[in-house]
Amino acid sequence: MSDRSRDFALELSPSLRKIEGELSIYEDLLQRWQAKINLVAPSTMSDIWLRHFADSAQVVEAAPEALRWADLGSGAGFPGMVSALLLKNRAGVVVHLIESDQRKAAFLRAVSRETGAPVEIHAGRIETVLPSLAAEIEAVSARALAPLDRLVEMARGALENGVKAVFLKGEEWRDELTAAEGISNFTFEAIQSRTHKRARLIVVHSPSEADFVRRQ
Repeated sequence: MSDRSRDFALELSPSLRKIEGELSIYEDLLQRWQAKINLVAPSTMSDIWLRHFADSAQVVEAAPEALRWADLGSGAGFPGMVSALLLKNRAGVVVHLIESDQRKAAFLRAVSRETGAPVEIHAGRIETVLPSLAAEIEAVSARALAPLDRLVEMARGALENGVKAVFLKGEEWRDELTAAEGISNFTFEAIQSRTHKRARLIVVHSPSEADFVRRQ
């Protein structure tokens, strides 16, 4: 990855500058572990800072009041690990990373040890782990895990408890949003992604929040 690409990611997401050292450690670990297990798409390895770090940084910005998160299907830690690093100096922060793959969970533990990220790693299935966290968390996140309607169903218990959800979605976000609106009484907000002009962050609000849908 070129310094120019890294600089571009930092320009898009200035909040990453305060954790640039931790992210350099993260990048090095990702490069080394990727040779052993498939953590992310190989085509993205040359642009980790933009495709993974800057993309993930948008999640915390979409729910800046939340300190206690659950990240579903964390994989290599995107967006949950980046969220934890961005929040690490705030009191009371904890990001629960839920990942059923034991090898990926081991990678997440390595990143946490090396960077001091305030995370708790749960090596189990979402439907088993998330219900036990619903009363403790304020927000839920996920990226590249499942269609939006399935994500809403996975997080339904937490959402009905007043938890906010932030899901990173790609080019098919409109179709996914239409499907999700058809099966739930939640409200949805679509926020333009800074890292991909055809992508959006979909913020899911519980019925107790203001009733609005904003599409961009």
